[in-house]
Amino acid sequence: MARPIRGLFTSRGWGLLAAGGVALLAAGVMGRRDLLYVAVLLLVLPLISLASVRWGKPNFAIQRDFRPGMADTNTTATITLSVSRLVPGGARVVMKEQLPRNFGQSPSFSYPSHSARGARTSRYEYRLRSAQRGQFLIGPVSAEFADPFGLSMHRLDLDAGELLTVTPAAVELPSLNLNGARGNEGLAPTQARANPSDDDVMTREYRHGDPMRRVHWAATARHGKLMVRQEESVTAAEATLIFDQRHSAFATSKNDDATLARLETFEWAVVAMMSLSAHLIARQYALRVLTPNGAAGFKTSTSAPDPLAEEFSGAAGLATIAESLAAITVSSTTGSGPAGYGSGVQQTTSPDFGEDLYNRVAAHRMRGPLVAVLGRLGVEEAHRLAELAGVSTLTAAIIVAERPEEFGEAATVLRLAGWRVALASPASLLPAVWSEVDQWPTALPTASGGQA
Repeated sequence: MARPIRGLFTSRGWGLLAAGGVALLAAGVMGRRDLLYVAVLLLVLPLISLASVRWGKPNFAIQRDFRPGMADTNTTATITLSVSRLVPGGARVVMKEQLPRNFGQSPSFSYPSHSARGARTSRYEYRLRSAQRGQFLIGPVSAEFADPFGLSMHRLDLDAGELLTVTPAAVELPSLNLNGARGNEGLAPTQARANPSDDDVMTREYRHGDPMRRVHWAATARHGKLMVRQEESVTAAEATLIFDQRHSAFATSKNDDATLARLETFEWAVVAMMSLSAHLIARQYALRVLTPNGAAGFKTSTSAPDPLAEEFSGAAGLATIAESLAAITVSSTTGSGPAGYGSGVQQTTSPDFGEDLYNRVAAHRMRGPLVAVLGRLGVEEAHRLAELAGVSTLTAAIIVAERPEEFGEAATVLRLAGWRVALASPASLLPAVWSEVDQWPTALPTASGGQA
């Protein structure tokens, strides 16, 4: 079939219109009525064909299945596309699945497929892989429909497309001691203590079915009745993550608002957050994610299932964190107005590392470690952040910047307050940086070279 010219008619259609124009002119010059009838037919037929393909219904249904439902940047996603004709019959149609540019060439296919064997539904499968996190519109499926005479052709979208969520891939981290004064990692043993006697707080009266190996003979002799050791109740430990998303922490003079979401330093911080979350949840920690101003960590993420959620645990919690990180961008502290959306920059109002953040962390005082993933950090901001060292069992910070050596003074402020600090650049390997958090000396060198 001839290709359409300028999106209206095929070359055959334009030829009929031209012939109709010539016939109409000849009919006027020669005064021939029969030639006039031919001219009208030649002119009207392409117009009727155009109307039929422009306003006709496509009568197709499109369904997609993503496996896995959320892919990460290290995973290949398999898309199964089902195309169904709602009414029987019809000619073969060439279709095309529209894809974002970062996925490469869009796949084309013919409906019905050769394997359909007369069925109304044809299935097609292709695979995608993205090196970038985000939410990407897959589709719509487009097709070119022509009238039976091949006079007009119209490209039509058969559906609205669906979003594919690509999450950042977690990096495996080495195990560090983040327990502080707690017991086993991720678990906090607790006991009811209502009596000053150690035997009494550790024992209770024997109950039918208790194993004899748990009998506490010293307490039995003192009380004159059989006593057994109590079982320790175990509660999940908590960890708090501070995720820096400030505009000032990641923007540079050569970057504008339109490119902030893809800054190398911010992308490194996103991967660090994903990796830390996976690392801590695998060790049975329940996580709380906050921003430097004390808000829910994913409040401004357009991909977050629940933007106001800040507590996450287990596999479901990790999946929520991954989805929330898929499309998160940097934020800007404006000092006025409600939180809203701008051109790639989210607006917030609470002061960074201020009283709101302190109160949110202090509300869970000494229940587990506090880990901060930070961008560029000023000395004054470091002094405010340093105050949190006394409300957690352990405080650790990773500062990532293009030139991390410029933030050594802010790191020193945190270390003197009791923080474990590591400096990183976008080229740094995250496992090595995480190991570095546990290697800082307790005594810091002074300006004269002595020990402080």
